Amino acid sequence: MLNCAVLMGRLVADPELRTTTSGISVTSFRIAVERSFVRQGEERQADFIDIVAWRQTAEFVSRYFRKGSMIAVQGSIQTRNYEDKQGNKRTAVEVVADNVSFCGSKAESGTSGGSRPYENAAPVAAAPAASFASGSMGDFESIEDDDDSLPF
Repeated sequence: MLNCAVLMGRLVADPELRTTTSGISVTSFRIAVERSFVRQGEERQADFIDIVAWRQTAEFVSRYFRKGSMIAVQGSIQTRNYEDKQGNKRTAVEVVADNVSFCGSKAESGTSGGSRPYENAAPVAAAPAASFASGSMGDFESIEDDDDSLPF
């Protein structure tokens, strides 16, 4: 069986680090993930996904991510049943994060705002790395494949 979720989106609020009674760090946060399909004339839609991170991953998220930060999450989808304050039975669906990574630029990670609660200001364009900026096409050799010796 396979249960693997990989998401990239923006935090909709600052994550808050909590500790269980047994001393384990945990944080819950929500990310907005834009849908890839948009109908002509309509605004792009987003799905809001609940994430839970434990132990060192929770501490990492609470230390380095803020509202509006771009984040990549790899984990598994889990469901849990609970009873709300009115006694109604509910089911929560969330992603339990195994790995979390930075996605936005360094300058972007400290800002927030925008027209939607999960958007940052305009993205910052990065300059190409110096090692790539000085290359030319003369640095590459052409490979001829007349005798089908290449395995692909």
